[in-house]
Amino acid sequence: MSAPAIEGWFTTGPDPTLTGERCTTCATVYFPPTIAAAGYCRHPACEGEEFERVPLSRRGRVWSYTDAQYQPPPPYPAPDPFEPFAIAAVELPEGIVVLGQVARGYGVDDLRVGAEAELVVEPEAVGGALVWKWLPLGSGHVTELGEEADQ
Repeated sequence: MSAPAIEGWFTTGPDPTLTGERCTTCATVYFPPTIAAAGYCRHPACEGEEFERVPLSRRGRVWSYTDAQYQPPPPYPAPDPFEPFAIAAVELPEGIVVLGQVARGYGVDDLRVGAEAELVVEPEAVGGALVWKWLPLGSGHVTELGEEADQ
C-alpha cells in the first residue's frame, strides 16, 4: 500500500478523515495541521498557544468548484499526457472550507454548490502516493469509484 503524499494531514483506511488542529483556548479549528509549529492561534482575537489534533468531519457541502484544464506547474506530478480534473472546495461542519481534487471518474458535471461530498483517499495518477479527494454524493452519477466515467 502506498504512503500518504503528506504525512499527518489525513488518515487512510475504510473511513479516512482529514486531521485538523483545534486551539485549546478558543476552539477554532484549522486545516492543515501545521499552525502549532507557528506557536499562535490564527483567530485574531485569541492569544492561544496550545493546540490539539482532531479528526475532521468526513462529509461536507460543496462550497465552490472548478476544473483544471491546464497542467499545474511543478512540483505537481502530472500524467503524460495531462488529464484535466475537477477541484472542489467543501465546507465542513466545523466551519472551514477544504480544497481538494474530485474523486477519479467525476467532473464538474457531477458537482453542485450545496451538494454533499465525502472524503475519500486515492493514489495519485503519477507516483501512487495517497491523496484525499472529494466524492460527490447524490450526483446521479452511476460509475463506481475508480472506474472511467463517460464525460
